[in-house]
Amino acid sequence: ASILFLRACLAVLASPIYLLSFLGIWEPFCKKVFFPFFLEKFFAIHEKKTNKPKQELFRNLPDFKSPSGELKLLEIGTGCGANFQFYPPGCKVTCTDINPDFQQGLSKSMDKNKHVHYERFLVAPGEDLHQVPSGSVDAVVGTWVLCSVHSVNGTLKEVLRVLRPGGAFYFLEHVAADRSSWKHFWQQVWYPTWKLVFNGCCLTREIWNNLEQANFSELNLRHITIALPWMPVQPHIIGYAVK
Repeated sequence: ASILFLRACLAVLASPIYLLSFLGIWEPFCKKVFFPFFLEKFFAIHEKKTNKPKQELFRNLPDFKSPSGELKLLEIGTGCGANFQFYPPGCKVTCTDINPDFQQGLSKSMDKNKHVHYERFLVAPGEDLHQVPSGSVDAVVGTWVLCSVHSVNGTLKEVLRVLRPGGAFYFLEHVAADRSSWKHFWQQVWYPTWKLVFNGCCLTREIWNNLEQANFSELNLRHITIALPWMPVQPHIIGYAVK
């Protein structure tokens, strides 16, 4: 009852956005203007908190080069290209995102990271990567993307399809807090309004379960906390899974 009451209070505070959503105005504005702008500014702060974990996460990326010595990498939900700085020199990157309006911010990141070869940008959801041939990439990267896909299992199925045998999927995702904690209580309070404001982002997904149930031969996963004061997205999982 307390969760429902606090949700209602939050909805009242966010009533202009709910009204715009009812009128069909908020979703196109969010995708085209607000969300790309927010992510670009937010990740400027977020990257300071995740720099060290990401350095450790991507340290062994070169180990997954193909026998020819190339490293073909596919990033799903590329956004503004916050991960490019961590990729090894010379790797070939295909970027995908469901939102074509990220391309302006993406171009800035590409200009800053000339050590990476950018092959193409595909407008595609994580659940449908049909433009990428099966078994054609050495690594797939997804950070802060499984929270907003329509189907986590469908996305992981596509990840496994496009990876070559022995390839790896790298992930960093915010997840549900422990169900007995106050963090989880507030995640439930925030959930409907957060999902509306931030373009479908879900706060209470237990994504580690999806990864454990997917058909990976090896899973390296850790639960960590990223210090983001007053934000309901502090619990994270980080790691990589091998096909």
